Amino acid sequence: MTLPVWARQAPSQAVYRCNASGTWEIYAWDRTSGTSRQVTDRRNGTAYGAIDPTGRWIWWFADTDGDERGQWMRQPFAGGPDEPVGPGPGHPAGIALSAAGTAAIGMATPGEGFRVHLVRPGESTKVIYEHAESAHVAAISLDGSLIAIGHSEHGDHQHPALRVLRPDGSTVGDLHDGPGKGVVGLRFAPVPGDRRLLVLHERRGRREPLIWDPVTGDQREVWLRDQGEITADWYEDGRALLIVRNSRGRTRLHRYDLGAGDMIPIETPHGVIEAAGARPDGTVEYVWSSAAHPPVVRSSTGGIVLNPPGPSSPPSVPVEDLDVEGPGGRVHALVSRPERGGPPYPAVFLLHGGPGTQDVDSFSPPVAAWVDHGFAVVRVNYRGSTGYGSAWRDALHGEVGHIELADVSAVREHVVAQGIADPDRLVVAGGSWGGFLTLLALGTQPKIWAAGIAAVPIADHAATYEEETEGLRAYHRSLLGGSPAEVPDVYAASSPITYVDQVEAPVLILAGENDPRCPIRQVEAYVARLAARGHDHEVYRFDAGHGSLVTAERIAQMAAQLDFARSRLNTPKPMA
Repeated sequence: MTLPVWARQAPSQAVYRCNASGTWEIYAWDRTSGTSRQVTDRRNGTAYGAIDPTGRWIWWFADTDGDERGQWMRQPFAGGPDEPVGPGPGHPAGIALSAAGTAAIGMATPGEGFRVHLVRPGESTKVIYEHAESAHVAAISLDGSLIAIGHSEHGDHQHPALRVLRPDGSTVGDLHDGPGKGVVGLRFAPVPGDRRLLVLHERRGRREPLIWDPVTGDQREVWLRDQGEITADWYEDGRALLIVRNSRGRTRLHRYDLGAGDMIPIETPHGVIEAAGARPDGTVEYVWSSAAHPPVVRSSTGGIVLNPPGPSSPPSVPVEDLDVEGPGGRVHALVSRPERGGPPYPAVFLLHGGPGTQDVDSFSPPVAAWVDHGFAVVRVNYRGSTGYGSAWRDALHGEVGHIELADVSAVREHVVAQGIADPDRLVVAGGSWGGFLTLLALGTQPKIWAAGIAAVPIADHAATYEEETEGLRAYHRSLLGGSPAEVPDVYAASSPITYVDQVEAPVLILAGENDPRCPIRQVEAYVARLAARGHDHEVYRFDAGHGSLVTAERIAQMAAQLDFARSRLNTPKPMA
């Protein structure tokens, strides 16, 4: 389950997502009575939900079978009929809810670009912002008088700017730090009439907090000496910040007093905090896990906040840190070793998606499954990953895909030289961007890999661009330097389909029928090229979008991957 998010003016009322029913759905939790109820019940699950500050309404996004295109709905907290709210259909681009009943809803529509709609009770929806370049709703003030929009009107989706609007669409203030330095809006102060907006900037090579008054233009940077990437949230009185520091795949929490400037550590176990929030009484609740221990919702008081129904996941093995010198600098990787057998192990290089995410010391069911089946799992935070500063994240320019694989190769050579991984039994695998890197590795490093497993991959950047969402088109233009029409050679050089005839290892591809991010037609074109050569490959198609929210389907996909790898590497099944 996710961290329960409570209504700011009714903190006993909260919502969370959970897969206790077998599908990820939205749940309402009355903390006073201790009762929970399932709000949504949809065949392919529900990905987005929110609660308004008064606790009256639960909002959720209704798409069609995972295609991420649909409309926002709402339902009374105590239960009742769902009702459509605001614009639709389109792809969601953020939502923010005020205590006054006002909602700011971002929506992207093919051919129409990005729009921000203002929804007020009893009034018709109106557009207060629109642009061809990507934009999203970041926050709304508690009284609904200020709306923060993240945008890339300057053409750089990777480094957004901020604009604060009034409900009539007029501009209150702009914040833009210039080329290569993005600003991200987090949340307005949770106090009525307070105009301060909490922002992340990257003026010193990493993301750090900033408090901005868009009316006066006043800025206060929060200077933090410790290393690592920072994010933050408000304490409910607006007098302190909850600081979340990520360093080398682990997380620590602090309270930062805005008056005294004191940084007070909050004791948490060693591992990763996926989400955290400060309650009105000053305690902090958070979702914590480590590679060895499944997630749990904890409190800074030391107790468990809420347990989902049903049995928890069994524990797994801890991770080891590796630091390897790569062509672009030191690469941080995580290694999980199986408890049975000895090195060198058959190894899976499990490449994360994004690319702007990272692998961390948190519980991962796929990693645990591979380890249980006797494989070592190697995860590489290649250039492009977050968590290691702006320069590392922004290093993907020019040879996109090949840059990441150069870092993966450095780590692969290290684990083979150290006797951890068997060079004849190496599997490259990943989903989304990791699936793209998997296919690219198989075509550009054909002698290295014994098998490849690509889930919901990009096989052809140009073909993907033609069908993907407007937001991802903007990301593609920013990352590759333009559209396919403008830089066709760049798109081709980074596309796995360019190298498909060089693939030697057997390939398993998993693809969603309704995937709006890595559309299935470009996957089919890649598979057709494999089939024309009579190449050893399998395709697993599933009725959902960019992955599945149905637990049974996720288990079936994991089983297919394990069976494929075992059959191609001739490794035995684990003992029960």
